[in-house]
Amino acid sequence: MKISQLMLFGVFFIGISSIEAQEKTSLTLDEAVKMAWEKSNEVTLANTKVNTKKHELTTVKNNQYPDLKISGQYQRLTKASIDLPNQEESASLASPDRAMLGMANLSLPIFAGFKIQSSIDAYDNLYEAETANAAKTKEDVALRVITYYTALYKAQKTLDVLNENQKSAKQRVTDFVELEKNGIIPRNDLLKAQLMVSKTQLSIDEATNNLNNINFYLTTLLKLAPETRLQVNEDDFFNLKTNNAPTTDALALESRKDLEAIRLQSKASEANVKIAKSGYYPTLSLLGGYTALDLKDIITVKYAMNFGLGLSYDLSGILKNSAHVKEAESRALEVKNTEAIMTDRIKVEVQKSLEDYDLAINQSVVYEEALQQAAENYRLVKDKFDNGLADTNDLVEADVEQLSAKINTAVAKATIIQKYYELLSVSGQLSQSFNLSKI
Repeated sequence: MKISQLMLFGVFFIGISSIEAQEKTSLTLDEAVKMAWEKSNEVTLANTKVNTKKHELTTVKNNQYPDLKISGQYQRLTKASIDLPNQEESASLASPDRAMLGMANLSLPIFAGFKIQSSIDAYDNLYEAETANAAKTKEDVALRVITYYTALYKAQKTLDVLNENQKSAKQRVTDFVELEKNGIIPRNDLLKAQLMVSKTQLSIDEATNNLNNINFYLTTLLKLAPETRLQVNEDDFFNLKTNNAPTTDALALESRKDLEAIRLQSKASEANVKIAKSGYYPTLSLLGGYTALDLKDIITVKYAMNFGLGLSYDLSGILKNSAHVKEAESRALEVKNTEAIMTDRIKVEVQKSLEDYDLAINQSVVYEEALQQAAENYRLVKDKFDNGLADTNDLVEADVEQLSAKINTAVAKATIIQKYYELLSVSGQLSQSFNLSKI
């Protein structure tokens, strides 16, 4: 007997330790979104691409500055033979044993068919487009966090409702056992009550599995330890503001970062057309140089400076360049068509989000009414059952309807918040709602 008590105490202690080891971490939606922005691989990659475009822009800007090259040589000579034509035979020169040569050349582009400035404009727009794409990536990551966070609350609330209902179902079985023993109800009614417990347990197991999967998805996205158990605080969740929802697509067409990126790419493609047309023009450069030569005991040259203009014109390119121009113009037209397609797609997305948001609000009202009706229906059926005016089927059916109404009501409230943020996302306002622009 003592051994059994010790074993029971040990199992109880292990159970308490396990619960403490899996203590849940409360995390607000704002904290979760900010954490994702700081740690997400997608955001890190997007920021890296922006930096790459920034360096590319700096490289192109450097083309407008002068090129300065310095070269030098030092050579050892072995018994060099030097002949000077048209000199008397008596003329003799010493045999030098070393030679030194130094040169400095400067080239400054003056005109290159507007190619340099057009290249700067193109890469500047590409840099801004990549910045807009990075902002869109951050919004997409934030929306993923919102989706998982909302799903986590729904799974958590569903499990709470099921566990609460399971307690009532088990108590009903306990009551029915006594009633069946006293011959008040047939055994078939007891079996129906027990079947309800089994079905509810299956729903609990499924809800637990769903909760665990969503928890893993969210912790992975936030770079948290896999064993972390996240907890959504209901008060924090429903205190989120859902006012000032967009009502038209005008804000989306003005604020969407992916559309802004396409527009900037369109400007870059127009600059690329100018770059291609620069092949029709000559290039003009300002040239300058300095040379120093020392051939020991023979000749020394100092302060040999030169300056002038350099002109280059690819005459054959005049004929060949038309293909490059047509290619650049075609690519610019592709981007224009892509912008038109995206504009139509954004209008459709906004309209769908508006309808989904309104539907979520309307459904929540209906579910609230249904919950009150289901609760009253269960009360009446339970009263009839206690007075022998309703059978077990009626009672179980009323219980199932009440359970379904509780779950639907809890989920509907969270769905309103989710659809609200989805509407902000398709309208390009998601980052502003969390004030994340400083991250």
